[in-house]
Amino acid sequence: MKRREFLAGTGALLVQPGHLHAQGKPRRMGFLGLWADDPTRDPIHAAWLSGLREKGWIEGKNLLVEYRYAPDRLPALAAELVGLTPDVLVAPGPLAVQVLKSVTSTIPIVFVAVADPLGLGLVQSLARPGGNITGVATMVPDDFGAKRLEILRELVPSASKIAILINPNNPMHRLNFGEFLARTAQRLGVTLLTVEATAPDELDVGFASAAAQHADAVLDMGDSLTFFQAPRVVALAAKYHLPTSYLFRRCADLGGLIVYGPDFVDLYRRATGYVDKILRGAKPADLPVEQPTKFALVINLKTAKALGLTVPPSLLVRADHVIE
Repeated sequence: MKRREFLAGTGALLVQPGHLHAQGKPRRMGFLGLWADDPTRDPIHAAWLSGLREKGWIEGKNLLVEYRYAPDRLPALAAELVGLTPDVLVAPGPLAVQVLKSVTSTIPIVFVAVADPLGLGLVQSLARPGGNITGVATMVPDDFGAKRLEILRELVPSASKIAILINPNNPMHRLNFGEFLARTAQRLGVTLLTVEATAPDELDVGFASAAAQHADAVLDMGDSLTFFQAPRVVALAAKYHLPTSYLFRRCADLGGLIVYGPDFVDLYRRATGYVDKILRGAKPADLPVEQPTKFALVINLKTAKALGLTVPPSLLVRADHVIE
């Protein structure tokens, strides 16, 4: 090959990093989740794949992805993924990342939607994670849960008992469900009830328990169970005529009364940036944990009407989306 042709070809490769990924050996990613949904109906998964494509990573071509899902077999599946020696592991939610942390301290792990990675001991600090773990948190000030409770009470001013729906297997619920909610409830003159669910069938028991205890409303703390079981949760709220506040936008789209929480589509898209940087050679220890920048208040007026609720103008004016 002539020297001029060689230099021209080398220059072309240098300005086309995506070309290098396409022509090189495919990289491998492990994805450990609790529940799976049809990707064609899941805007979060679609945003995840879109974010990877925008950065030059095409699943099945230059990126091989090993998916594993099962809430009752996470340790075994985590060990299985680590045994495949992937270039990066992805953990949606606190339980998945804790399990992966227990089986590897060397393979890079990117978490998504962990409320408080610092409180769980996943990172040394948000600015300098240290170790092999980093990602996108949903961490906000401690009063975030309290704010959700305030908004629900504003919508249902007569509520004197509010049931908090938690998943005791979710380490973030154990960490965050406590003083800040209790203080707000006391200030509002509200009694808090706790109902639990770790599996789909237990959601039915949880809502039945809330109704039996004469709860006036429900605050879903939100985790992968209630995300993937959103149709069931919304249907149960309607069945028991319980005004319910949710964390995920999809719940309002399915008929849920009110949602206040981070934009999870945005969080997952941003998480692909970590995967991209790690596959290009960056170390998780040097990649600061990012926090949510987009939040949404969504109100379903049709559901409010069915529940006999009048949405205060103070809430309507603050809403980012109103479903009529």
